[in-house]
Amino acid sequence: MRYIWNSKDWPNFKWQSDKIINILSHARLLQGKLLSKISSLGFDYNQESRSEVLIEEAIKTASIEGVHFDKEAIRSSVARRLGLPAAGLKKPDRNAEGLLDVILDATENYNKPLTLSRIKSWQAALFPTGYSGLTKIEVGKWRGKDPMQIVSGLVSKEKVHYEAPPGSKIPAEMKLFLNWWANEKKSLDGLLRAGIAHIYLISIHPFEDGNGRIARALTDMALAQDENLAQRYYSLSSRIMTERKAYYEILEKCQKDSLDITNWLQWFLNCFIHAMEDSETSIINIIQKSFFWKKHAQTIFNKNQQKVINRLLDAGVSGFKGGLSTRKYVGMTKVSRATAYRDITDLVQKKVLKSNKEKGRSVSYELISPLGLVIQSK
Repeated sequence: MRYIWNSKDWPNFKWQSDKIINILSHARLLQGKLLSKISSLGFDYNQESRSEVLIEEAIKTASIEGVHFDKEAIRSSVARRLGLPAAGLKKPDRNAEGLLDVILDATENYNKPLTLSRIKSWQAALFPTGYSGLTKIEVGKWRGKDPMQIVSGLVSKEKVHYEAPPGSKIPAEMKLFLNWWANEKKSLDGLLRAGIAHIYLISIHPFEDGNGRIARALTDMALAQDENLAQRYYSLSSRIMTERKAYYEILEKCQKDSLDITNWLQWFLNCFIHAMEDSETSIINIIQKSFFWKKHAQTIFNKNQQKVINRLLDAGVSGFKGGLSTRKYVGMTKVSRATAYRDITDLVQKKVLKSNKEKGRSVSYELISPLGLVIQSK
């Protein structure tokens, strides 16, 4: 099987401009509308709202590769990094903190030079113990000379999806990549550059593990450079996670034989468009959550109440199925039913919750939003 790096013209990627121009124009239109809307809202992109985007990005970019973090542990790590109240939150996750370091460095420091040592430090941050699961791996170093294959299936019936360049070629390949990254910053459309950087780095596959997360961090960095904006108002990783199966299928298809990546760029731009569309809901939720905590800045909540309120806010408008009940409160906090009832009653008295029309065991509660919306069941 021939892969794109086998081509004599590697890494001179090609694409058919006539097949992507309309998609690119649409992506640019939505991008402009989103940034304009953010500006017109006059919304103070404060630390609380910024934290929600970070939490979502960290969880989804890890989930794409089958790595799952506890959301409350992620929230704790983000709170500590952004100087937000962390009382009552779970203990931070060491591996998640490394991922957050990578995401923040890629986006906040998007105009700093991208160097070999910087990329290596990102990969090392993802694996602070030197292990990927139960497997000892090399961290902060290029992978070894053994062949690197992406496979699936049983040991005796493995299917090879992709084989990366030999390990001996990685140092030279990564120097070429960094030269391309720097040289194309001014000459290539920013969205196309982000998409090409993604498949380029994934195809080199320079590390034993963490290549996907590094590639997505570089994609976010390229987008931040394109927008000249460190704050993220959308999560491309969240959209990729939604289309995870198609993501891997299009990568596999475009990494074989030809350097023509038109199909990949079409998919990437459409994914970007969907991320723009998804942001409509996420922005409302982020603003709502920020306004809620601003309104209740002086309201005293215990740690269990804070946890439940955040769960309701995370669900979004009309997103918490069936409303909040005493039973659900107990399930989320592990307190007694009597304690749950007292906590809920207290939240109703503080005008945080409102009860529905049902009585007795059927009663449920809805979180009242400061934007005039009510978080309730669908």
